[in-house]
Amino acid sequence: MNNLIYIGLRGSVLALDRSTGRAVWKSDLTGADFVNVALDNSQLYAATKGEVFRLDPSNGEIRWHNKLPGMGRGLVTFASASDQQAISIREKQRRDEEAAAAASS
Repeated sequence: MNNLIYIGLRGSVLALDRSTGRAVWKSDLTGADFVNVALDNSQLYAATKGEVFRLDPSNGEIRWHNKLPGMGRGLVTFASASDQQAISIREKQRRDEEAAAAASS
């Protein structure tokens, strides 16, 4: 697990080998939207389309899934000691604003 890096992309979470960049596993989640990923004390969490998942960091198996009923389908964020999550959110917002501006042109 220490040699893996986790990324969220288009409704999936991927684990890449840190030294080679080779995909080790892929876990398909809900939809094909932005996926927020957080690693907290060796526990891997992902959120997309207003739903939260806990994944096994060694193989991507979904350990549990919470649809957060009654909360809507919005963007889910995680609290973290790192600013990396905030950077990901800002990038998503920037892309959404650019797409909206291009669509209105």
